[in-house]
Amino acid sequence: MPINFKKSFTKYKAFVSIIDGIFNRVKKEYSKEVFCREKCSDCCYALFDLTIIEAIYLNYKFKEKFSGEEKRKLIDYAAKTDRALFKLKRKAYKESQKQDNEVNILGEMAAERIRCPLLGSDNMCVLYESRPITCRLYGVPTSSSGISHICGTSNFKEGKQYPTVNMDTIYSQLQLLSAQFTSDIKSKNIKMCEMLIPVSMAITTDFNEEYLGVTVNG
Repeated sequence: MPINFKKSFTKYKAFVSIIDGIFNRVKKEYSKEVFCREKCSDCCYALFDLTIIEAIYLNYKFKEKFSGEEKRKLIDYAAKTDRALFKLKRKAYKESQKQDNEVNILGEMAAERIRCPLLGSDNMCVLYESRPITCRLYGVPTSSSGISHICGTSNFKEGKQYPTVNMDTIYSQLQLLSAQFTSDIKSKNIKMCEMLIPVSMAITTDFNEEYLGVTVNG
């Protein structure tokens, strides 16, 4: 029997609604500063990973929408993207062994640009309605580990004070939702909630019972 994700997806979508509300409030208050427009794809080249609940939700929506040749082409491109990310992360790891400056290494990683496999040829996200939370917040000021980030295409000015979304708090909530998901499906992999998965891998992975550590009865 297929795993029932309904309960976990309902919780995740409720959190997404809260996030969209936060973004919309900032956008309304700072309409001249937030430059999110159709076909503005700056965020589609950013490097970030997904928690397990986000990855599985994206995977589910991907399989729900695409099939046949279109699906195969997207998976092939995602696989190429994943290989490029692996090389980049391996390079960052080697650099971390040479120097004890995590901030510099993270800064260099952030400067890298790799096209998201879900960005279509028309510069539109092919799964826009199901896009991850990082994508939903990209156009407003955020902070992580004490480091602030402003979208390069926005009109927010460095040095000025703006409402800033603490991404560490967001990630903590996503990990909590992932932990609840792990519990809901009765997974044997209790550490699964700590996993971080690139968008490219989320698309290509088969999140079956074996992967998720779920015992199939019968």
